[in-house]
Amino acid sequence: MNAENMYNRRSFIRDSGAMACGLAATGGVPAAAMFAAEGDDELNVYQLGPRIWIRKGKNVVTCYRAHESQKYPYFYPLTGPASGLPLTVETSLPWPHHRSLWFACDRVNGGNYWQAGYDQGQILSAGPKVAEATADKVTITDACLWKRPDAEAPCRDERVFTFSKCDSGYTLDVEIRWIALTDMTIPRTNHSLFSMRSATDLAVTGGGNLMNTAGAAGEKATFGKPARWMAFHGKRGGDGPAEGIAILDHPENMNGDSPWFTRDYGFASPTPMYFGKESFTLPKDESVTLRYRVVLFTGSPESADLNSLWDDWTNGA
Repeated sequence: MNAENMYNRRSFIRDSGAMACGLAATGGVPAAAMFAAEGDDELNVYQLGPRIWIRKGKNVVTCYRAHESQKYPYFYPLTGPASGLPLTVETSLPWPHHRSLWFACDRVNGGNYWQAGYDQGQILSAGPKVAEATADKVTITDACLWKRPDAEAPCRDERVFTFSKCDSGYTLDVEIRWIALTDMTIPRTNHSLFSMRSATDLAVTGGGNLMNTAGAAGEKATFGKPARWMAFHGKRGGDGPAEGIAILDHPENMNGDSPWFTRDYGFASPTPMYFGKESFTLPKDESVTLRYRVVLFTGSPESADLNSLWDDWTNGA
């Protein structure tokens, strides 16, 4: 078992002890509320150290994973509302370093916080907290330091994730404040920022579909095109229930209307650092705030009405 996937007995005992001592301090949520499981249709939360699971009734719908053995924190699984199957993959060829749903970047002041070894860079969580937990909504907060050995940490980030039920399935609202600890420069790169890697059967190469706001389909028609959202969808296993996953991009992110980097094998990301400018700079102590909405939906993008979800979200509804 490799170090990235290992969660050994000593870590389990350590985190269990920390949880027993600190549950009441996790963002003001009572310990009982964090573990309570009521009706089959209600959300409930379970935390063990740096991992936070969200369930609907007894079924896991997602888990935020922020263990120090990882390259960066990420969500896995993100399960389909109809099938209960993961809508993303934790690792898959041809690029096995992709982790389901994540925020990262390479080429940050010479470091690599996307792939490659940990000696090139790692995004380390200070410890996620459950800030709110109700039957319909769960909010998770985290703070992360971007660091590598023998180099000054270029940045840190503050994250707020809000997972909610919606008519078509679930939404995950993401807000990340990215803060420069020193003058930060990122040359042109396609390995940047908020990204998803779909389940194999939802990818175009696996018989699924890739679609954007304009109805364009597939990598060739969506690559490099600005879009409000991008979605992978299809029938699970080819003949199962129809469902999908979409990322909605906020118009105030970076320069707005970011072109998307897409791949038929299941990758999609609004990638402002690849298209246009030769480099991105952020002076010391300055920050940018990035917002995304992830939708886990039944049916198709049209039946899930992703355009209305985007309108409601960007208008603050």
